[in-house]
Amino acid sequence: MSLLEEYYNSRDEENRLLSQHGQVEYLTTMKYIHECVSHFTDPGILEVGAGTGRYSVALAKEGYSVTAVELVQHNLDVLRSKLDGTEPIAVLQGNALDLSAFQDKSFDVTMLLGPMYHLYTTEDKIQALSEAVRVTKPGGYILVAYCMNEATIIQYVFLGGHLNEVNNLLTDDWHCKSEPKEIFELVRTEDISQLNALFPLDRVRLVATDGAAHYLSGLIDGMSQDTFAKWMEYHFATCERQDLIGASNHTLDILKVRG
Repeated sequence: MSLLEEYYNSRDEENRLLSQHGQVEYLTTMKYIHECVSHFTDPGILEVGAGTGRYSVALAKEGYSVTAVELVQHNLDVLRSKLDGTEPIAVLQGNALDLSAFQDKSFDVTMLLGPMYHLYTTEDKIQALSEAVRVTKPGGYILVAYCMNEATIIQYVFLGGHLNEVNNLLTDDWHCKSEPKEIFELVRTEDISQLNALFPLDRVRLVATDGAAHYLSGLIDGMSQDTFAKWMEYHFATCERQDLIGASNHTLDILKVRG
C-alpha cells in the first residue's frame, strides 16, 4: 500500500469539507465550477482525482454528465456509496498521469482538484497537466487545485512549533522541499505560472479558495449562520485579490484551452 493510500484510508476527508471553515473551500470551488460549466449547453465534465466525490457527486446530482477518476480504492468506495444509480456519472479507478482511457478532446471541463497535491516532480506535474489538456476540448476549461507554500510555513512551521523539525526540508528562501512521505507538495504562484507556460492555456482566474479560513478555523466554526454568510461575502469579495493569493492554503487555477 502506498503512503498516499495509507493517508486517505485513515483520514476523514469527507468531513474536512463539511466543517464550517471547510465549507469556504467547497463553496468557493463550486462557485467557479458552475461559472465554467455555464458556458456550455450540455457540458461533459471530467474530474481526475475525484476523492470521495464531494464535487463529482454533487454535480451529477445536479444533472451534469460527470466522469470521476480516482486512484485510491477507499475513496472510490465512499464515492460509490453516495450514489443511488440515477445520477449521470461514470466512476473508474485511474491515475492522473495516464488518461489513455479517454480520447483527445473529449470533455468541456476537466478538473484536477487533488492530483497536484501529491505530484512531487516537475515531470509528473507536466504529465498530469498534459493529459488534462489532451482530453479537454479547445475552448474548454481546466480547473487545477494546489496546496500553497506560505500557509504551511506560517501555520505548521511557526504556529505549530515545528521549526526545529523541518530545517532540512526548507530552501534558503523558505520554499518547502516536499517528498512523498510528507504527502503534500507545496507550491508558490510563480511555480504554477511556470508550469502553465508550457501549454496552450490562458489563465482565466487564480483564486484563493479558502483564503484565511484555516488561519481562523476555530473562529469560523463558531460563527452563527448570519455571521458566516457575511464571512463568505467578504471572502468572495477578496478571493481573487492577487496580493492575497499566496497565503491561502489552497488555490484554484482556472485555465482555458486555446483553440
